[in-house]
Amino acid sequence: MNNYISFNKPYLTGKEAHYLYQSVLSGKISGNGDFTKKCHQFFQEKYGFKKCLLTTSCTDALEMAALLLNIKAGDEVIMPSYTFVSTSNAFVLRGAKIIFADSYENNPNIDASKVEALITPKTKAIVVVHYAGIACDMDTIMAVAQKHNLFVVEDAAQAIDSYHNGKPLGSIGHLAAFSFHETKNIIAGEGGMLVINDEQFAQRAEIIWEKGTNRAAFFRGEVNKYGWVDVGSSFLPSEIVAAFLYAQLENLEDIQAKRVSIWNQYNKGLLPLAQKGCFQMPEIPDYATNNAHMFYLKCNSIEERSELIDTLRSNKVHAVFHYLSLHKSEFYQDKHDGRELANCDAFADKLVRLPLFYELSNDDVQRVIDAIYEAYS
Repeated sequence: MNNYISFNKPYLTGKEAHYLYQSVLSGKISGNGDFTKKCHQFFQEKYGFKKCLLTTSCTDALEMAALLLNIKAGDEVIMPSYTFVSTSNAFVLRGAKIIFADSYENNPNIDASKVEALITPKTKAIVVVHYAGIACDMDTIMAVAQKHNLFVVEDAAQAIDSYHNGKPLGSIGHLAAFSFHETKNIIAGEGGMLVINDEQFAQRAEIIWEKGTNRAAFFRGEVNKYGWVDVGSSFLPSEIVAAFLYAQLENLEDIQAKRVSIWNQYNKGLLPLAQKGCFQMPEIPDYATNNAHMFYLKCNSIEERSELIDTLRSNKVHAVFHYLSLHKSEFYQDKHDGRELANCDAFADKLVRLPLFYELSNDDVQRVIDAIYEAYS
């Protein structure tokens, strides 16, 4: 469509095809080859993650986390209701009961001050989601977890290169999961990664990753044969995925700088409307940094949001709303304990995401801003 501003456009750095060719030429395109190792090394060196394992998706990384924590029927797992279904599904598949928590009024993240009241003798883990790459209150979450001897999983799908009080997101909980889906800052089409920060899970994570075998240890020469030693699945991606991802990682700083520039242009241009009360804009807590994963507005009602999206569409701009409350979903509403989660529902009804991708020009961003002013004129 002529002059249409899409919501997202995958960015290619220019090295992806070259590295794909290299991986194919190497004669090994199944998983855990040279490019996989390069990606693991990148994250471990740059962010201090203790152990990394690429996966075919963030969903797979979360499912591995549930397996590592030995989640079973009867266990309870606390997590926000305002998140993607994969966050919950990974633990439901193991038989867990999900205890949904509300968001803050001014932030879609889990309200850390409300978590402790949800803990029971059946609680096994707390799963936090760093929405829009903005850190949850990890000091409070980790203190509560330590007090009650619980595990913490960071759903860091949107949170690459973002920090909490100087610590990289994904390095704080016992386990963490990242996404490299085409809508994320750093992409591989699909793809994800499990981060293991607690040494007790490191060896078993590798076995689960390799279909329940000690194959990785065999190829390192640590055992003289490999076999079936635990549960597992085919979680590791091909070298083709890893090669594509590595080309992106080499350009992470450039990609991040451009996204932050776009985010700042939105923030500056739309601030006068926010100050008039037309909508709320993202708030960054003092303990958090902004990785510019997304720029969203929180409208004053679902009707206003619909009108805004329609006005943007008429100006050839594609904006979208985001998650629906999981505690009200067709699948889980009968399993929820009935608590009202008003802040979560407000974000489900009122949040709208604006286009944000590397090749969005300053003129494009201004067009989006102008269309929003038109909507509120």
